[in-house]
Amino acid sequence: MSLWAVTFLEYWKRKNATLAHHWDCMYFHEEEEPPHPEFAAMAPAMEENPVTGVKEPYFPEKAWISRMLTGSMVIVIMLCVVMIFLVTVIIYRSIVSVMMFETGSSVLRTQAGNIANISSSLVNLVLILLMGQVYTALAEQLTKWEMHRTQTQYEDAFTFKVFIFQFVNFYLSPFYVAFFKDRFVGYPGHYGTLFGMRNEDVSALTLCLLLWLSHSLFLSLLFSKIKSWRQKRALSSVKKAQKAEEPKRWEQDYELIPCKGLFDEYLEIVLQFGFITIFVAAFPLAPLFALLNNWVEVRLDAYKFVCEYRRPVAERAQNIGVWFIILEALSHVSVIVNAFLIAFTSDFLPRLLYQYKFNNDLHGYVNFTLAYSPPSYNYSSHTLCRYKAFRDEKGKYTLVYWELLAVRLGFIIAFEHVVFFVLRVIDWMVPDIPESLELKIKRERYLAKQALADKQEALLPCLFSLPLTPESSETEAVFESLSS
Repeated sequence: MSLWAVTFLEYWKRKNATLAHHWDCMYFHEEEEPPHPEFAAMAPAMEENPVTGVKEPYFPEKAWISRMLTGSMVIVIMLCVVMIFLVTVIIYRSIVSVMMFETGSSVLRTQAGNIANISSSLVNLVLILLMGQVYTALAEQLTKWEMHRTQTQYEDAFTFKVFIFQFVNFYLSPFYVAFFKDRFVGYPGHYGTLFGMRNEDVSALTLCLLLWLSHSLFLSLLFSKIKSWRQKRALSSVKKAQKAEEPKRWEQDYELIPCKGLFDEYLEIVLQFGFITIFVAAFPLAPLFALLNNWVEVRLDAYKFVCEYRRPVAERAQNIGVWFIILEALSHVSVIVNAFLIAFTSDFLPRLLYQYKFNNDLHGYVNFTLAYSPPSYNYSSHTLCRYKAFRDEKGKYTLVYWELLAVRLGFIIAFEHVVFFVLRVIDWMVPDIPESLELKIKRERYLAKQALADKQEALLPCLFSLPLTPESSETEAVFESLSS
């Protein structure tokens, strides 16, 4: 999956170059952009642009840095709020599990863990969606306050803020489930507790991923319908006051929802890209569900843009901006996270260690992974207990645990180096611009130079045949044509 992610990004560079050339945006630079309208309206001074030589609105650099630092502190505070919500969900799951167990019903007692996990996942999903709306509104206000000069700088800053919010908001729960949830359970007689309640070791990472992959499809359609209904309701009072005439086409178009760009579409697909690459080792079917989801959502988006949204206003762009940097960062994070998932949450390395050290046919492997409960626990409960861990009868870690830990850390280092080396090879082998497009660009440059040279050759005889007087109108016309 890591190799696919990097290969996908390399071929997207080629596709991006083809599209940029087709729409004549290949040499569209940020310096050519005019100031952002809100920046122009709120800037306190005017200074000359060193590139264009034109006086433009100016905002002092020290004040801009101060605002950026303040905005960063607000982001950190909001990320802490996300972590507080996660702890709240963990406490909620423990409380629900205890309540189900104490009802006295045999059905509820046997399914207490499953009920607690499913309900807490749903509560967590609702909190994620609600906080996502709050974060987006806050990020928009922060970005406006920071005073970015151009539209590109404004959009990149806003995109980065929202993605940081949503990355922690959406990915914190799967990270907790994958790496921390079953790490503090303890062992018989010394179970770990949270606020006096015992921690559970039931994994719900697959459930988290399934909920995310399913919610985006249905909520996208639901929100679109709600926006369309609100827009029609807001204009219904105006239509009643008008004469009962057949509405014109442009009037019907005006009743549609205003298109606010593709930011939400980009954010949704980038978050999905992160889910299917970072946690693919935990849920290998995630890419298949994502493919089915996107196959349906492409048609839903087409319906929204054709039937429910006003026609968008086109804007020039050389590429997808900061989104590509985010995708590259996610592809690198996926290598590290999948290495840790394979090393610490699967039986891959313990099996290899047992085959190398004890038995190649894995006879006795299950007994190898089980530890005996301490004598004090056996005496109090009048029974012998086996549990999955590498501990001795006193609850201390055995030598095998430390050997396995060294193997796991070595595997992570080797996995990362091998995969990153292959990724660099792929990056080197796949050119960013297709060969056919590169030849086409060179051909266009050659023809442009040839046309300029032919024009100059055609104008030179006219220049030498004219009288050398600066007042001559013919001379001025020739010099003007040459300068143009």
